[in-house]
Amino acid sequence: MSDQITVAIDAMGGDNAPSAPVEGAVLAAQNGQTRILLVGDQERLETELEKYDTKELPISIIGSEGKIDDSEAPALALRQKPRASIVVATGLVKAGSADAVISMGSTGGTMAAAVVILGIIKGIERPAIGGPIVGAAPHQTILDLGSNIDCKPSQLLGFGVLGSVFGNVLLKIDNPKIGILSVGSEQSKGNALTKEASALFSKSGLNFIGNVEGNDLVKGTADVVVCDGFVGNVLLKLVEGIGTELGLQLQSALSGKMPPEVVEGILHELYSKNNVVDSRGGGPVFGVNGISIVGHGSASPTTFERAVDLAKMCVETRLIEEMNEQVPRVMALASE
Repeated sequence: MSDQITVAIDAMGGDNAPSAPVEGAVLAAQNGQTRILLVGDQERLETELEKYDTKELPISIIGSEGKIDDSEAPALALRQKPRASIVVATGLVKAGSADAVISMGSTGGTMAAAVVILGIIKGIERPAIGGPIVGAAPHQTILDLGSNIDCKPSQLLGFGVLGSVFGNVLLKIDNPKIGILSVGSEQSKGNALTKEASALFSKSGLNFIGNVEGNDLVKGTADVVVCDGFVGNVLLKLVEGIGTELGLQLQSALSGKMPPEVVEGILHELYSKNNVVDSRGGGPVFGVNGISIVGHGSASPTTFERAVDLAKMCVETRLIEEMNEQVPRVMALASE
């Protein structure tokens, strides 16, 4: 494999597009060993790039037409907008012209493009989104965080093996501990979904430790925590809301008691320690047969730069190859 990795960026996706993705691409390209393909409106991207000295940088523009908005039904939008930026960018990965794709645009659109264009890893029924979200446990992977509202036990098992490979390969955790998020740690606690999933995990050969509760998340009791997307998305929004409100309360309490610059420094440190998703630039779409990174719509240029670093890590550690090797084996073992 060449030392230089090529990353396609959906430059029309996100609240701050195309300025943030373009500046982020420049920052990433300046670090070396990464070729960036900016996908979007040709004229707008050329105008943005003119703001920077890019003569010696490996940045190219790939033209596309339109984008998929959050308000659109992803499957329908894919058919109606075959030249949308996320569709073209994901197609570059399928064609081998890029090693990974990054988007801070519509999560549904990004996932739909990844599923349709890249396909799903054998043994996985549905892809998922997830990753570390709790600041006190920055190496704990939680999934699904919202892409699958209703799940079957076998799908939770799939999330578990995907998270286990991610934890081992990317986060360097030896034999990651896997838990099911439930209402009690006892095996008898939970609903029909968690109880049936527990039986599958027990036969999987994975390092399954049983149920974990909400208060276990801040302790990092499990390295991988699985749940359906309904519970996961509520959890994600709760963590985000608590972080925001805590910052506002702290700012109010310290205002007038400390110099403004000191208060700002404290708030910045609090944010950086607890906003785990932003610190990584986003997270991969778990279960698709290619590297597709999705992040928050409010992403800054620095967030895009970090997402490129994450994409490079996924490529260099052969994450998708490892998932293709381990997922079918574990799923087959659990079904015996």
